[in-house]
Amino acid sequence: MLHEPGPKPTRTDLAVVGAGPLGLVTALTAARAGLSVTVHERAADFSAGAGWRAGGMLAPEIEAEVSSPALVELGRRAMDLWPDLFPGVERNGSLVVAGPREPGALDHFAAKTANHRLLGADELAALEPQVGERFRRALFYPSEGHLNTRDAYAGLAAALAEAGVPILFSWTGDVADLAAERVVDARGLGARDRFPELRGVKGEMALIRCREIAIRRPVRLLHHRHPLYVVPRADGVYMIGATTIETDVSDTVTLRSAGELLTQAYALHPAFAEAEVLEFNAGLRPAFPDNEPRIVEDGRLVAVNGLYRHGWLIAPALAEAIVNLITDRSTPAHARDAQR
Repeated sequence: MLHEPGPKPTRTDLAVVGAGPLGLVTALTAARAGLSVTVHERAADFSAGAGWRAGGMLAPEIEAEVSSPALVELGRRAMDLWPDLFPGVERNGSLVVAGPREPGALDHFAAKTANHRLLGADELAALEPQVGERFRRALFYPSEGHLNTRDAYAGLAAALAEAGVPILFSWTGDVADLAAERVVDARGLGARDRFPELRGVKGEMALIRCREIAIRRPVRLLHHRHPLYVVPRADGVYMIGATTIETDVSDTVTLRSAGELLTQAYALHPAFAEAEVLEFNAGLRPAFPDNEPRIVEDGRLVAVNGLYRHGWLIAPALAEAIVNLITDRSTPAHARDAQR
């Protein structure tokens, strides 16, 4: 008996492969530009990605200490785009402090960054009283912000559902076989078949709950060996992190790193000593040798990768550039350095 062939897959305008921050934001940006979009993800849910375990700091000015001017401009542009993508973004600035054993660290950091204000003891105490209990000076970056990454995943997924964009988890297909006019490959480390020079950089984090602390904005503690950042979330929960380990072998947290994170949190404020530890976790971030992102067009496919630790920070600006590229609009100036 002959069987009639099944219906061909519906051909969409755009298939996005990868449901990390970049993939989701690109899909939403494209859908709002009038394209039909489908998202494909090999993992079973969002929690498998490094973006799930990220701090969610939106800090382009602070990143200027170690990042290129092009990346800083991407971050600045993204700050303007985020509110329309995820209303849960908090934009009330960020702080940088240094301990008494780090003489000159704050001044050195100030010299390498811009758009900040040096706060004395009184101003710091008024802005963040509990930080002011331990530190006499701080750099305040008023234009920066932060988001709860897990809330952002949920918010982006809801916005995509409202726009009629499906997210296909546990996808096992091949990028080349997708039924779409254009394809965006945002697979991160899964794209080593296309970018063999990609490496993994492990970032470790802890989630803690400390109701005795009421910090409202991200705080970075400068230290020559063990720098720290603390990012507030709801209900007395804080995400703490700062490890950057050159390895892609393991995404687990080591005892040494866990101890360093908790010790430095205590250095920021002693009340953290009584915090409840909710979670230790780690993620592997994809990075090129220069730690800069790349956008590479190859026929109908646009491959984007190497966001390193800046996925949440720059995703909206890269998504804007990608959608402009596939709709034949001009690439924004802030994204031209990423395009290869």
